[in-house]
Amino acid sequence: MRAMTGLAERLPHVAAFPEALGTGLLLHTDVALDDGLSNCIDMFISTYEAALSRFKDDSTVGRMRTATHGGTFDFPDWALGLFGLYDQLFASTNGTIDPCVGEDLIRLGYDESYSFTPAPDAAEHAGAIHGRAIWSADVERHGTTLVTRGPVALDFGACGKGYLVDLLAGMLGDGAGHPQPIQYVIDAGGDLLVHTDEPITIALEDPADPANAVGTVEISHGAFCASSPSRRHWSDAAGHQLHHLFNAIDGLPVDDVAATWVAVTPPSSAITTKTSTHGSNASTTANRDTDDSSNTVAAHVPVTLADGLATALFTTPATQLRAHFPFECAILNANRTAAQSPNFPGGFFTH
Repeated sequence: MRAMTGLAERLPHVAAFPEALGTGLLLHTDVALDDGLSNCIDMFISTYEAALSRFKDDSTVGRMRTATHGGTFDFPDWALGLFGLYDQLFASTNGTIDPCVGEDLIRLGYDESYSFTPAPDAAEHAGAIHGRAIWSADVERHGTTLVTRGPVALDFGACGKGYLVDLLAGMLGDGAGHPQPIQYVIDAGGDLLVHTDEPITIALEDPADPANAVGTVEISHGAFCASSPSRRHWSDAAGHQLHHLFNAIDGLPVDDVAATWVAVTPPSSAITTKTSTHGSNASTTANRDTDDSSNTVAAHVPVTLADGLATALFTTPATQLRAHFPFECAILNANRTAAQSPNFPGGFFTH
């Protein structure tokens, strides 16, 4: 995780949800959360995973994976914004970002038991080019209902943590029961949503040496996400390095990008995603409007967008993505060359 300077002094209250999405989630606030709200957040995290986790056999996603003849699968209303953004990411990346990569990840060894042991025939089957299901053709979507004709292994890892953060932000939008809006930072394994009066400084972790930084950014309102294979990689029997950041079309891990960082600032400082604080009844105003306007996506689900784009930059040029979405980014290539967009809220150190 990237260090955030002075966070403990400015936001001294921390609510920890260590089991969330396998990486844990921290909520830093300037005032203590109500016990009721903390419990509602905990309950909603469980509800979220019960629908979307590919590591739970009894989740809705898990049941889709084992449905021999496919079926009709109803997801909660709050999933609409996530599915809509995946529609956009699939289209804008020409299919290199595809939630149907769950099958590829399992074949490559990133399975529910974290075996990291690739199947012997993984290279012959991974990727859409080898007949694996694809989002646009093999999953029929009607709002939050997904229809399949055979088993489909979905993985929402590219955007899933970010979407949870956006939904939880909606639960804080009323000031958590306090008369004024609170300041907060939500940190889901490095996917950040910042809502503070003054900017916080965030270090850009060096993927080659996590104890060091290659630069910094300063953010007070908006989302900030990073992606890198450095913390989760393994090898096949031949010694080839594998990781979870790969092209969904050919199933091959990307080896020319070392790390990406994406900042998304909502058009308004207000986070407009609204989530009920009643656990399983949670809902969001994010709907098919997110399919129609990139600015609406940035307003409703900024962390989801930043999370997905940090992954998409491994397979798709930034210029191509910037034609569809409003964001700023920085990229560190495997050869240690670096680049950043003009209004990226920070920069790389120079040596």
